[in-house]
Amino acid sequence: MNIAGKDLNLLYLFHVLYQERNATMAAARMALSQPALSHKLNKLRHQFGDPLFVRAPRGLTATPRAHELAPQVQQLVEGLATFYEQCEGQDFLARPARLHVYSTDFMEQTLLPRLLPVLRQSAPNLVLVTHNTGGQLPREALEKGTCDVAIAGFYTDLPDTFHQQRLLSEDFVVLASRSNPHLAQGLDLKAFLACDHLLTTLTGDLDGLVDRALRAAGHSRRIVAGLSSFLAPTRLVRGTDLLLTCLRSVAQEAAERDDDVCIHPLPLVLPKVEVMQIWHERTQADPLRKWFRQQLYSAATADAKPNDTFELPS
Repeated sequence: MNIAGKDLNLLYLFHVLYQERNATMAAARMALSQPALSHKLNKLRHQFGDPLFVRAPRGLTATPRAHELAPQVQQLVEGLATFYEQCEGQDFLARPARLHVYSTDFMEQTLLPRLLPVLRQSAPNLVLVTHNTGGQLPREALEKGTCDVAIAGFYTDLPDTFHQQRLLSEDFVVLASRSNPHLAQGLDLKAFLACDHLLTTLTGDLDGLVDRALRAAGHSRRIVAGLSSFLAPTRLVRGTDLLLTCLRSVAQEAAERDDDVCIHPLPLVLPKVEVMQIWHERTQADPLRKWFRQQLYSAATADAKPNDTFELPS
């Protein structure tokens, strides 16, 4: 087929509309007026002989033909983007850009002290914006491009269009006050159950890994507070009989800051938490985001023993 008569810019319009499913947002992203976008959309429909995107209660909905075309169009657009990036050289670190990371306060404290100096030196025009992951994989934000990387230890059942890499592997320990009267003889399961507990919950669910392990063994604990932070609960342990089961690095940071708190082994067997960075296939080949993921990995593993890393298949 002769493509001389085809308007290849319409493929990019399709790509943006399929991602946004909203004509106003697509027009803003492409710096087009609404009439100009409508004109191009009519040409796009004529070219493919299908409405492709039709009005819905909230924005636009894609037709079956649009869903069929989307993977091929995405591959073409991303291939062209990579081509032009390569043609423009390796100056992507000097360009103004904004990257969005969804994570937790724990990961911000762990990674940013090492990461930000590297970003400021190597990519001075890059702005980093972090968001609270809210305990859930920000799937829609990753698919639409409003999230570049998501970092946490609780993402499961990823779609095939997502990639992942392990950053950290951590075990659980118990943080307690040195004056806790229940721990005079150390922390065994009986003492653990005699204490009241704090819990980090990003979703409001108070049934955590510890509680499920206890229930399987015929036990339960009393939780007096569930907090939406990994770091704030560490400050509530001081001078109390409260216990906080948390990741080892969280406990170590608290113990270094406060002489009153100390770390005990958890009297339960729990699997380690594998902290992963997740990204969408749409950013897999992007030079800036690929470089950024490498810096995240370096920051996370600076003091760690080498870890196996893996990605989901493309």
